[in-house]
Amino acid sequence: MYNALLTQAINLRNFTNIMTDSIQHLIEPHIQDLGGFQARRLLPSDVLTLVGPFIFFDHLGPAVFPPDRGVDVRPHPHINLATVTYLFEGVLLHRDSVGSVQEIRPGAVNWMTAGRGIVHSERTPQDDRSKEAILHGIQTWIALPDEHEETDPWFRHHPATDLPVWEDAGVSLTLIAGDACGRTSPVQIFSPMIYLDAQLAPGKQFTLPGDYSEQAVYSVTEGLAIDGVPLEQHRLAVLNSGAEVSISASDTARCIVIGGEPVGERHKWWNFVSSRRDRIEQAKLDWREGRFGQVPEETEFIPLPEEPPFKAEQPL
Repeated sequence: MYNALLTQAINLRNFTNIMTDSIQHLIEPHIQDLGGFQARRLLPSDVLTLVGPFIFFDHLGPAVFPPDRGVDVRPHPHINLATVTYLFEGVLLHRDSVGSVQEIRPGAVNWMTAGRGIVHSERTPQDDRSKEAILHGIQTWIALPDEHEETDPWFRHHPATDLPVWEDAGVSLTLIAGDACGRTSPVQIFSPMIYLDAQLAPGKQFTLPGDYSEQAVYSVTEGLAIDGVPLEQHRLAVLNSGAEVSISASDTARCIVIGGEPVGERHKWWNFVSSRRDRIEQAKLDWREGRFGQVPEETEFIPLPEEPPFKAEQPL
């Protein structure tokens, strides 16, 4: 009995030491009800607000909708940030107040820069409601640097064929945005960042260089380890600054890497992110009084929450 307890203590001590060498924080998700399906929210968290410029990280689904049902996120506003949508399965129809109408499907990227203010909706397309529909993917928000917070709003879609995709000894890598491994995504960004999708075959691994001040690894699936330490599914492992780590898989596995250089302190309330609290207060007033733009072909909208922010409906 004593020997077993001693072995357990040694193993725990070793685990802690390895974690100290590689991982600064291990963040568990908060489950959010998005109106008909759930998301796992990793950022912002109680221990950390941003990783590089990433201030919001949602793992959407996987959700299964019966026929005649789907995602219906009504028009809602954003300021001083960019939203990035990347799907594993399913389809969403994006509409916004600058006139964009765009479906997104797996492997593609929708990047929407809110800047001084934008309104958008996200719904399951009508043609896809006649059958069972699946939604599974990642949505992130990127905090814009101070000098770009009030830029003009814009939207761009990048099909999967536009993104850098390569194989490395049993690991399939897709660079969603930013720079990594000597490659650059065509997605326009505002500050140095990495946003990488890695799919690993059983027994394979790859080395993630410590190229950015802040980096994190999210375990989409089971079967992953960082420097030999198992990473539980649906955890965001925030790495120590400058740490080069080995990411390996005991089974078929998938992870998302995010990070970049810090953009400074940011405040978040509901859909609004800014370096200035007074700018968020102005955005609240503007939305309440209808001073944001309109989304063509949409008549609904999400009203401004009462404070403290309600949780009955959270936009994507």
